[in-house]
Amino acid sequence: MEVCTECNCKITQGVFDFSIENIGVPLCMPHQQWLAEIEENTTAENLTLYFALKQRGVPASIEHFDGHKHIDIVIHEAKVHIEVDGRQHFNHTQALSDLKRTYYSFLDGYFTLRIPNTLVHEHLEETAEYLVSFLNESYKRVHELYSGTTYRLLKLSTR
Repeated sequence: MEVCTECNCKITQGVFDFSIENIGVPLCMPHQQWLAEIEENTTAENLTLYFALKQRGVPASIEHFDGHKHIDIVIHEAKVHIEVDGRQHFNHTQALSDLKRTYYSFLDGYFTLRIPNTLVHEHLEETAEYLVSFLNESYKRVHELYSGTTYRLLKLSTR
């Protein structure tokens, strides 16, 4: 039996076939409805990269609001934001705004990756594979940092 890419629940063959034919990825009925709702607030490139990552087992969230701004794709466990950028990000005003957003995300402990739409259109599989490798490294480093911090705190508290 097939499963939903978003929640891993079992889906019938009919739901699977409909989802693949109309969406391109297997989604249960509630997540097909969810997708219809978020499609208004995101781009096709964001969705394409998001589902490429989800199909590789990445625990990603799409169109996440962090209290200040919307992030195209976020992977909390690896402390990474992914921004999928179109041509509008190449003018100086938007580029400076993006740099400021990246800075404030960095202050919050997140590293921001900017992926141009052309990579999603022309090199999706390679892009997704490199992102998975990057996310695995980031995850390891984040958790080494936290375990090291915890260790030092425990060591300090025992003196």
